[in-house]
Amino acid sequence: MTGAQRPTLEAVARRAGVSRATVSRVVNGSTTVAEPIREAVRQAVAELGYVPNLAARTLVTQRTDSIALVMPEEATRVFSDDQVFPGIIRGAAQELEAADKQLVLMLAGSPAGHERVERYTTGRHVDGVLFASLHGADPLPAKLAALGIPVVCSGRPLDGSDVPYIDVDQVGGVTRAVRHLIEGGRRRIATIAGPQDMVAGIERLAGYRDTVAAAGLPEMVAVGDFTRESGAAAMRELLAAHPDLDAVFAASDLMAHAALRTLREAGRRVPDDVAVIGFDDIETAAYTDPPLTTVRQPILELGRQGTRLLLRLAAGEAVEPALILPTELVIRESA
Repeated sequence: MTGAQRPTLEAVARRAGVSRATVSRVVNGSTTVAEPIREAVRQAVAELGYVPNLAARTLVTQRTDSIALVMPEEATRVFSDDQVFPGIIRGAAQELEAADKQLVLMLAGSPAGHERVERYTTGRHVDGVLFASLHGADPLPAKLAALGIPVVCSGRPLDGSDVPYIDVDQVGGVTRAVRHLIEGGRRRIATIAGPQDMVAGIERLAGYRDTVAAAGLPEMVAVGDFTRESGAAAMRELLAAHPDLDAVFAASDLMAHAALRTLREAGRRVPDDVAVIGFDDIETAAYTDPPLTTVRQPILELGRQGTRLLLRLAAGEAVEPALILPTELVIRESA
């Protein structure tokens, strides 16, 4: 055999002493062939260096061995210093590598991108779709699920559909954070809320509102979009409207970082004058001045567990409708 020749299915069949059809079934993952025969075929494949035709395998098995991770966000946000999306990508990639499957990363931060994702996924180029975030009542996850495509969402779908989802205990995490402020003697507690078209923003604001209401405290709310720029603007808004505030819960660490800087520029000492708590526990939270008290969410596990849930769904298993991961309050010097 020359270097230009590639081993064929027939060659593998001769080496293993079986039919071409048997080799095809083994190569394509069939479990109907007895284990001794499967082992003989695998050995022949290894000895000859046979490489299966992936296109043909896909036609036979109706599987692509790839999963789409869809980010309905602008690229500048996905690849910013906000560690949430990179953490989800990393967790998904680790889980798929362990399963010997491929990750297809798709951005859908524009109408054209959203349409491209729909076209690609409905064309059955992947075995399933994990949505890393959702804005508003996006109908695409439910539409894909109705077509029989396995779908899992990171965050509860806001359209009320029954698509399986994975999330963290948003409300519980915020409740612990605000109670910590109250127990520390704070009575004028404001919040920099996240965007109200995302479930994380909605539930973190709900957790704040429920907790201050239960304590008989007033609401003080400004809304950001999980970025530093919006956090700074919201903090200035809160200081102008409520100069006597003595604590701030920010719905993301990036917004909390900006709040710390804005408070310092306004001459407010943290935590002496104003206590600050964030949410996410990104790496830089421990290195702010002062170090940031925050709600830790298991970002890497969101990607890993969400991917694991999707692989089970794609394998035809029944899965739980929702998987909620725990959060933890990490207390540092800012509160």
